Amino acid sequence: MKIGITGATGQLGRLVVEKLKQRVNSETLVALVRSPDKAADLGIEAKAFDYTKPETLAAALRGIDYLLLISGSEVGQRKEQHQNVINAAREADIKWIVYTSLLHADTSSLSLAAEHVATEELLKASGIPYTLLRNGWYTENYTASIPGALGAGAFVGSAGDGKISSATREDYAEAAAVVLTTEGHAGNVYELAGDVAYTLNDLAAEVSSQTGKDIPYNNLSEAEYAGVLRSLGLPEGLAQAIAGWDIGASKDDLLDDTRVLSKLIGRPTTRLADTVKNALNS
Repeated sequence: MKIGITGATGQLGRLVVEKLKQRVNSETLVALVRSPDKAADLGIEAKAFDYTKPETLAAALRGIDYLLLISGSEVGQRKEQHQNVINAAREADIKWIVYTSLLHADTSSLSLAAEHVATEELLKASGIPYTLLRNGWYTENYTASIPGALGAGAFVGSAGDGKISSATREDYAEAAAVVLTTEGHAGNVYELAGDVAYTLNDLAAEVSSQTGKDIPYNNLSEAEYAGVLRSLGLPEGLAQAIAGWDIGASKDDLLDDTRVLSKLIGRPTTRLADTVKNALNS
């Protein structure tokens, strides 16, 4: 039985590979990546795999039984790219696809949701058994802003008092590894999120506590926050998107209290305080 991991050199993909290597023989794993040279340090077989080159994909998938389809990073292009992979998987007789979707994708107001829902529909229509890992927000999405917040003296955003049930990439990677290597998951939809929800005010308070500095959270309108992001050099489209995602967070689109993730991985999800500490020490 061979497991293929798309995007294996990405931030999530690398963690999934390491978690899988703890559970199965490395010889059963295949990294499916744009640049196999960049996968040399993973210690597993690597094959060239570019979502935008559909004519090459089926050949790369042959001999693989289970496929982890990590969603592409190119927002706006993902439905077509994922369709290419799913078509190739059907041609290559892939027996099961595990897809990293978005928390509550079918009801979320986040702009990211549409492409995930479209991919879920493509999987349903494919005839291939599948499992949906609807991943919530990565805690690192917010802790990555800590250096900037320390420099500016405040966090800024548009999430208001919205509650965020985030978890670390490592938590989500472990869940993917568990699902891929244990029985009984085909056909399931898993809403994956952190055990303990927090607001951006809570994040600011945690950073303040650990640094001994007063770092407040300043809530801005969507337009104001997008303007701040543009001033930092982000492209217009990305700035608008990030500000819009914060508005979604203000509506609790990133909240889930079912603790499915911790049940899957058999331990509590990583605490916000620990992720903040790691970010400050990195």
